[in-house]
Amino acid sequence: MTAAAPDAFVLGVDSGGSGLRVALGPAGTGRPARTAVCAEPVRTGEDGIDAGHLLEQLLPAVRRLLDQAGRPGAAVVAAAVGAAGMATLGEQLRARLPDALADALGVRRVALAADAVTAYAGALGQRPGVVVAGGTGLIALGTDLTTWRRADGWGHLLGDSGSGAWIGRAGLDAAMRAHDGRRGGSPVLLARLEAVFGPATGLPGLLYPRTDRPALLASFAPEVAAGAPDDEVAAGILRDAAAHIAEAAAAVCPPQAGSRPDGCEVALTGGLFRMGEPLLGPLRRELGRQVPQARVVPAEGDPLHGALEIARALAGPGLRLPPHPSLLFVPGVT
Repeated sequence: MTAAAPDAFVLGVDSGGSGLRVALGPAGTGRPARTAVCAEPVRTGEDGIDAGHLLEQLLPAVRRLLDQAGRPGAAVVAAAVGAAGMATLGEQLRARLPDALADALGVRRVALAADAVTAYAGALGQRPGVVVAGGTGLIALGTDLTTWRRADGWGHLLGDSGSGAWIGRAGLDAAMRAHDGRRGGSPVLLARLEAVFGPATGLPGLLYPRTDRPALLASFAPEVAAGAPDDEVAAGILRDAAAHIAEAAAAVCPPQAGSRPDGCEVALTGGLFRMGEPLLGPLRRELGRQVPQARVVPAEGDPLHGALEIARALAGPGLRLPPHPSLLFVPGVT
């Protein structure tokens, strides 16, 4: 692949529940990118993620960034768009975005990725290993640079075990058990429930009508972490969460990683792991037990950084992460 000109631009995009983030930077690595945030999340309808709504926000943002760079007419040679739901809801994006970006910005090479893939690229770049992305939900992704291995990410009703929503729900269950006088209850967590949400008997009416139930459940996870040092029930919830997270990491660790002298790199990324030692302590122990070849490393960057790095790889030395029809779609390659 011919390398892009040193002054060429590449585009990284991260679309999620909190909005659309955009990064425009030089194709060469090591140079800073300009960023913009579009606060309105991209709509999802019956046909999946709305490509038109994404473009309505993205194209003006890119043009503003080009103006700020003093290159209003410059072409963008490569772009990578990461989106939550891309794997299952991204058909409209895969059908429309490559041509639309080529027509509007001159983009010649495009990758459309699940947000777990951009999280992977942000955390580990193009190296083999495992990334666990944890927030309201949880997914583990691993690759040997030949194929992808995925575990969980199935939503709060079918999985996301160990996630913020999972921890929050378990904590609220323990609080309601204490309210009722049932086994497994936690008076500490009941007190935290009432401080955050009001009387325990009002919680069902607050929770069930909400369309953002996973986020509401996850909002209680920090309360579980805060209670863990002094409450065995809360600490037990975090131990169970750590076991689930390590189980997901073990499921996606490349089979040959155990024979590598440096083991299998495992990076943890996402807001879940900002809960700190109450979760990370048990998680380190579980990773040592379930994935003895794991070598936990800090994440190098976030999903927006990962999207930009994928775009730079497309523009220059070549993409080493394996293309996939739904996880990492590269027109003309996948």
